[in-house]
Amino acid sequence: MASITKPAGTARLLSQMGMALLLTAGLWTMSRPGVTGTAGAAELEKIPVAYLSQIVERPPKLSNLDLPPEDEGIAGGLLSIKDNNTTGRFMGQEFILEYVEVPADGDAVAAFEGLIAGGVQHVVLNVPAAALIEMADRAKGKDVLLFNAGAMDDRLRNADCRANLLHIVPSRAMMADALAQFLVWKRWRNWFLIVGSREGDALLGDAFHRAARRFGGKIVEERRWDYGPDARRTAQAEVPAFTQDVDYDVLVVADEIGEFGEYLAYRTWDPRPIVGTQGLTPTTWHRTHEQWGAAQLQSRFLKATGRDMTPLDYHVWAAIRAIGEGATRSGSAAFTAVRDYIRGPDFELGGFKGQKLTFRDWNGQLRQPILLAAPRALVSASPQQGFLHERTLLDTLGYDKPESECHFE
Repeated sequence: MASITKPAGTARLLSQMGMALLLTAGLWTMSRPGVTGTAGAAELEKIPVAYLSQIVERPPKLSNLDLPPEDEGIAGGLLSIKDNNTTGRFMGQEFILEYVEVPADGDAVAAFEGLIAGGVQHVVLNVPAAALIEMADRAKGKDVLLFNAGAMDDRLRNADCRANLLHIVPSRAMMADALAQFLVWKRWRNWFLIVGSREGDALLGDAFHRAARRFGGKIVEERRWDYGPDARRTAQAEVPAFTQDVDYDVLVVADEIGEFGEYLAYRTWDPRPIVGTQGLTPTTWHRTHEQWGAAQLQSRFLKATGRDMTPLDYHVWAAIRAIGEGATRSGSAAFTAVRDYIRGPDFELGGFKGQKLTFRDWNGQLRQPILLAAPRALVSASPQQGFLHERTLLDTLGYDKPESECHFE
């Protein structure tokens, strides 16, 4: 196993799968060689892929029970590179992964431009929406394809969409629609919505309002949580009073960073299920998901990393697998061939979710079922039966083509 060098004070651990790690200009850069094919390394066509992630500073008041793994995201990318090279070596192709991690106060756009200047044409990104838009604009007219693995903002799929940007992570609208379908199917139609004070919480709250209108739910009450920075100390007294005098079937929570949502359970005035960002949650991947061959991916990931796969791991894995499918199916390592296949009507990705995943041609969003999971159990998967669509049931999740504001140039 290759040795790893890291600066003092860094808790980053990226040693599980054999890597070379370098520190360049204050940014983490990691390259992992591909698997040498039977045709000989000199004959392999190299396909470089980059994963760029920007650290997000989390408030210190959040729970320390579920800290993100130090190798979250990149671990999924490494497994995907290995999967691509298993097939690629027989096609005369070699996939190489470069990893750049930008500090919270760093310049992610400059790091992106450095990757492009170095010849990388496929870039998987876990950065905020504003940076993602700027990167897509700077890559306009170049042979570069971007994959969004982290930004759920609906505007990226609507007015701020870009033709060179594909979205692996679902939008907030897709997540809200997936949960709404289940609630309506269960006949829990009356919702009490609690929204946090952050921008993402408000956007998710808007998505729940939209989902209620689409599928026949009703938000009977909406309240904003403004009880200060630490709900742990005061929840026992505040939550019962905060949730009193509302007649509802289910409590829907919009608290994306976990500021207060975990402290609502067992403390509400009335005994009701809790769903949304806590309780029963919509997600792309979950450790208890074992159907449709997912157990095989789960076990391979666990063996490689010693931990469970997270949604971000899955997003990066799926993005790089999409690139691999493009190269394998087109039979070429050329950028235009890979891009055109991925964006074309014949593209399909096996995502261990019971059906092939495809990209929407009107906004670049990956169609995929959304899992509905409790902390230790998979409950269901949406779209639910009974919600019909003329093309595919997957298009009942998120913004459909007639309502999309996306217009590619």
